[in-house]
Amino acid sequence: MNTPIARRVTRQVHVGTVRLGGDAPIVIQAMTNTDTADAEATATQVESLARAGAELVRITVNSHEAAAQVANIRERLDRRMIDVPLVGDFHFNGHRLLATYPECAQALAKYRINPGNVGKGARRDEQFCQMIEVACRYNKPVRIGVNWGSLDPDLLARMMDANAVLPAPLAADAVMREALVVSALDNAQRAIEVGLPTDHIVLSAKVSYVQDLIAVYRNLAARCDFPLHLGLTEAGMGSKGIVASTAALAVLLQEGIGDTLRISLTPDPGGERAKEVQVAQQILQTMGLRAFTPQVVACPGCGRTTSVFFQTLAQRIEGFLREQTPHWRASYPGVEQMQVAVMGCVVNGPGESQLADIGISLPGAGEHPSAPVYMDGKRVMTLKGQTIAEDFIRLLDAYVAARYGHQPEAQLTLSALIDGDPAQVQCLTLP
Repeated sequence: MNTPIARRVTRQVHVGTVRLGGDAPIVIQAMTNTDTADAEATATQVESLARAGAELVRITVNSHEAAAQVANIRERLDRRMIDVPLVGDFHFNGHRLLATYPECAQALAKYRINPGNVGKGARRDEQFCQMIEVACRYNKPVRIGVNWGSLDPDLLARMMDANAVLPAPLAADAVMREALVVSALDNAQRAIEVGLPTDHIVLSAKVSYVQDLIAVYRNLAARCDFPLHLGLTEAGMGSKGIVASTAALAVLLQEGIGDTLRISLTPDPGGERAKEVQVAQQILQTMGLRAFTPQVVACPGCGRTTSVFFQTLAQRIEGFLREQTPHWRASYPGVEQMQVAVMGCVVNGPGESQLADIGISLPGAGEHPSAPVYMDGKRVMTLKGQTIAEDFIRLLDAYVAARYGHQPEAQLTLSALIDGDPAQVQCLTLP
């Protein structure tokens, strides 16, 4: 059983219909990689990300052509009954685009502003304030997103100069980490001075290395009560990106830091953009912070499991659960908390299966070709033959209906199985 994690206390920000910070669950974000000027392609990808579980979706608004299509994208999503809020990602020319396209400013639920690249010198403050004024006019929250790849060079230079004359100067990387925090906090204060309410501000300070990210967010969390957007920027591809993001975010989440997150994975060519959503869900669910879909516990395999049958079954069960969960949620409250065990031999198989809500322990190499099934800690039957996989999936479906639904017949049948003598049940036959 997971021990509850005490979350950092923050203000709460409303992004469209989504609550962020305060007592709200940690929110999962994703970002499109389509050309926003292509309204249909962008709307389609937003829909895909939303159906995968993204609760906020960010789109690039980098040109007049892109800004002109934002309201169109919102309308297309509304017609498809996709109500996920859209976040506009602005750099360099955001002040002009927001002023020129009021329908874009209105259609977006939140603006992301990087204060490091909204202008240089005196124009940086002027153009930053112009964007904040638009946010105030349309009552939109803003993420002030600092990134070490585009940190305000004037601020960094001033801080480096001040550090150099100290009796014991800090290392350059420590100064850069402090500069990220100072930039986020100073720009938040500037936004407040312009008129943005304090409950309309979200902060982020992204870097690409795990230890730097942890240090920066610990520092930032200790110095403000704004909600924080977590993410390891440019995390990379495949397992490297997943491992690096998990290593950094898990530490912060365990400390109660973080109110929304995005996993910045570089997709494989032609790969699913929704992978970043799935990874975010798995991080939060594995840590016991949220529940999205029933979880499968499966052993890694060893010399006792020379057959690939249990790996194939675990994969089938995982796919079945992901496919069925959206339908189950409507009728079976709490089903996303279910634990399913698919084990490959008798060493840990029975124990893990007993600890799960429902589990199966498959025979290992040279073991008796039978598969005991456990429900709610009790061994209820033994599956045999060539249809073990199909039988277990059908039993799993019946278990969900009985445990999480209101189907007296299913509950009666399941109770009879659980209370019966396992030795008397040699195979399963479900209607």
